[in-house]
Amino acid sequence: MALKILDKWDIEKVEVTDAGLKKYINLKQMVVPRTFGRFTGKPFHKSQMNIIERLANHIFVSGHRGKKHIISSGSNVGQTFKVWKIIEDTFDILEERTKKNPVEVFVKAVENAALREEITSFQVGGIIVRKAVITSPQRRIDLALRLITQGSYQRAFNNPKRMADALADEIFAAYNYDSQNSHAIKEKERIEREAGGAR
Repeated sequence: MALKILDKWDIEKVEVTDAGLKKYINLKQMVVPRTFGRFTGKPFHKSQMNIIERLANHIFVSGHRGKKHIISSGSNVGQTFKVWKIIEDTFDILEERTKKNPVEVFVKAVENAALREEITSFQVGGIIVRKAVITSPQRRIDLALRLITQGSYQRAFNNPKRMADALADEIFAAYNYDSQNSHAIKEKERIEREAGGAR
């Protein structure tokens, strides 16, 4: 008998279509996506964590920008059961809206939001040079998850809209590659456009 995520959704048949991300999106079957940091000391440990757990970890700090809290994440920090409830409600909304497995919708949204190029800056003599670089697969997923959670949390903060509704809207827009309504897709296109100009 296959284990189901949160005892609801079977992920056995969910496939990653982006060949570059296939090894880095873990769809291991489990009921509770929680490893309690047991892979932390290993190289590429994030790739051994279920993608739903990685989403939960990003929701914990959804108010971050860089190393600072631009918006307080206080309502989510450390509250594991609350974050699981947000994810469960989000997937219920996505399942009702798309009539598909919500984990499959979420994985496709991450693939769409994963940027391929970004800009790095380095000093040459007395000037700062900006150069386009290819983003590693692990970082592509991290940035996609970060943009999805930050964009949805920003919409739900000080707003009657629940976090689950905002997250469902963001994932659904990213799944449809809708740059008008998806913060993650909009940011991806902006960064890739800048990288294209810095080649």
